[in-house]
Amino acid sequence: MVRLFFELFILYIGYKLIFEFILPIFNASKQMNKKMSEFQQQMQQNQRAQEQSASFKSTVTKKDIDKEYIDYEEIK
Repeated sequence: MVRLFFELFILYIGYKLIFEFILPIFNASKQMNKKMSEFQQQMQQNQRAQEQSASFKSTVTKKDIDKEYIDYEEIK
């Protein structure tokens, strides 16, 4: 009889350990990894967009500078 209660108690402790401690930690780590990968993808997209805009700005500014250049003459 005491052995049966002991075994049921051990099963109960095992059940609580798995479903209230191990499983939530596993789910949280899985969710954290998913969020981190989404964040990394978003950062890569932002970096690509910045690189594209920087290259576009540099070509536009070079063309604009050539067009708007006025020779400097010193006035005496």
